Amino acid sequence: MLSLWRTLYQINPKYFPKGPDVKIPQNEVIDKPKYRILFHKQETLEPKLLSDSDIIQRARGMSPGKLFKDKSKPDCFLKMTRNEVLTKAESTKDVRHFEFQFVSSTIEYEVGDVVELLPSQNSSVVDAFIERCGLDPESFITVGPRETENSSFSEEMITQIPIKLKTFVELTMDVTSASPRRYFFEIMSFYATAEHEKERLQYFASPEGRDDLYNYNQKERRSILEVLEDFPSVQIPFDWLVQLVPPLKPRAFSISSSPLAHPAAVHLTVSIVSWITPYKRTRKGLCSSWLASLAPEQEVNIPVWFHKGSLPAPSQSLPLILVGPGTGCAPFRGFIAERAVQAQSSPVAPVMFFFGCRNKDTDFLYRDFWESHAREGGMLSEGKGGGFYTAFSRDQPKKVYVQHKIREMSKRVWDLLCDGAAVYVAGSSTKMPCDVMSAFEDIVSEETGGGSKEVASRWLKALEKTGRYNVEAWS
Repeated sequence: MLSLWRTLYQINPKYFPKGPDVKIPQNEVIDKPKYRILFHKQETLEPKLLSDSDIIQRARGMSPGKLFKDKSKPDCFLKMTRNEVLTKAESTKDVRHFEFQFVSSTIEYEVGDVVELLPSQNSSVVDAFIERCGLDPESFITVGPRETENSSFSEEMITQIPIKLKTFVELTMDVTSASPRRYFFEIMSFYATAEHEKERLQYFASPEGRDDLYNYNQKERRSILEVLEDFPSVQIPFDWLVQLVPPLKPRAFSISSSPLAHPAAVHLTVSIVSWITPYKRTRKGLCSSWLASLAPEQEVNIPVWFHKGSLPAPSQSLPLILVGPGTGCAPFRGFIAERAVQAQSSPVAPVMFFFGCRNKDTDFLYRDFWESHAREGGMLSEGKGGGFYTAFSRDQPKKVYVQHKIREMSKRVWDLLCDGAAVYVAGSSTKMPCDVMSAFEDIVSEETGGGSKEVASRWLKALEKTGRYNVEAWS
């Protein structure tokens, strides 16, 4: 870069009136952070007793961006009452059934709804991050936007109730699991005092270093703390960290219970996320591994938010075709439990359910539940107009998936569709939803006299528009 400045200086010295080798102060090279931190003297603070809910609202309400502004206060708190492993030891997956009860207040929800949980971060990792950044965990702060170049702290920041720095980090900054973006490395380069670290960070932040940064950072899923520890000469100001550290996001899960069948309770079906990086390091999902580590006797209060998902609660008179491989079965456990309760007092429409997993003996989630409802007179019995159909993909040389079972039952599927059935699909967002849609297209095409795939596709699109084809998929 300096050679470029010198060449331009030789062409026209007016470009660099102070010479080509002049050093520009660092604070003139980079922007100022968008947020300011106001530190409060503890002796000037009036003690205010805040509830857990108020503390979460304060912290997340001060956090940058629009992520938390609309709904920073939790709807309520849940307490775990059951932590059960659904998969067998030989399985490649660890899938858990969690049950929770409401703490103090109860929220009304419907089958098909989603609950978001705010996970707790490892306290020792949070402490290590705070120590690495040279911060005082016991200090009290308020956080607010930087108004203008010359403005002092805004009135809003001064009137806010301060919060302890460690609490703010724990509730708003994902320092234990999320990987930083490229801009984080660029800002780090300005604060590196070791020349070799500065050069490496500048390379990572450059277009030429993009692939190496991806291999170092994203593929290894390095946390903020791990990156900072790899560059010990870097000391980033806290206001930059507040802006650049990825926010701690709630994790969303489909509710697998019915308020009719499980009053004052919430059930979840969660796959515990774990994987090995290219450098053979074990990484774990923050929320799922935290939930797996909890025991009911710990009585941990978990902040949660309820909202509508992609699966609207069906009326009991609506016939259903459900497709839920793996943990995609979660919302349908609630659907069927609710319809079984409704059937005790009034007529209900039939339900077909297609479930899939790798192995019958190790991954058959809620096996007893489905099979009990598939027996004579049950909600999933063929005698009631429904049915329960399973696909165990690895139990035979040729893989069998739910879409294959749907095609096998094409006549019954078509009959139920003609009776006004709604299709609900839930599970992995990889190929499954497309493969299932393709199976329905084949059935529609075949049963309507061999029409084209395009005609069948339009027929199913019409179902979507009228709310009779619903998909909830996650990565």
